[in-house]
Amino acid sequence: MTEVSSLTGRLLVATPALADPNFDRAVVLLLDHDEKGSLGVVLNRPTPVDVGDILEGWARLAGEPGVVFQGGPVSLDSALGVAVVPGQAAGETAPPGWRRVHGAIGLVDLEAPPELLASVLGSLRIFAGYAGWGPGQLEDELVDGAWYVVESEPGDVSSPSPERLWREVLRRQRGELAMVATYPDDPSLN
Repeated sequence: MTEVSSLTGRLLVATPALADPNFDRAVVLLLDHDEKGSLGVVLNRPTPVDVGDILEGWARLAGEPGVVFQGGPVSLDSALGVAVVPGQAAGETAPPGWRRVHGAIGLVDLEAPPELLASVLGSLRIFAGYAGWGPGQLEDELVDGAWYVVESEPGDVSSPSPERLWREVLRRQRGELAMVATYPDDPSLN
């Protein structure tokens, strides 16, 4: 088996050709990617469920919109917290209850008391479920042209307008990839 170059911390942006309705116009933050598989959360699928309805203590720390996001089609009954801790550089000791994924982006221990992180969090998003790929599965999808792989920015995690995130992420890319942001929602209406 060939060595897998880690894409942890990068974004997967669904191409217009991706036919899976779970990932139509999805922007996925990869939280883990290695030879054992990949795990990420869809950043642009808000649900109508308020964070306070399921994790009352974390509700005041959640960014706008203060709702739970559908992180993907796997384990919808589980919750993941992803947060940005501003100024958190690699090599620094992480605050208790937070584990760095990439740069200032990390996972929150939702079993910990919210007060542990309240003073250091820049933003918090709660996800129900996640997107997962077995060994080699994501690499096959990349070869098939299902995803664009781009750099993430801390603001992607907490975009106040998640419905515009797909276009915004593509628009900030260089060259032809930025043009994909203008792709119509339904090409048959052109």
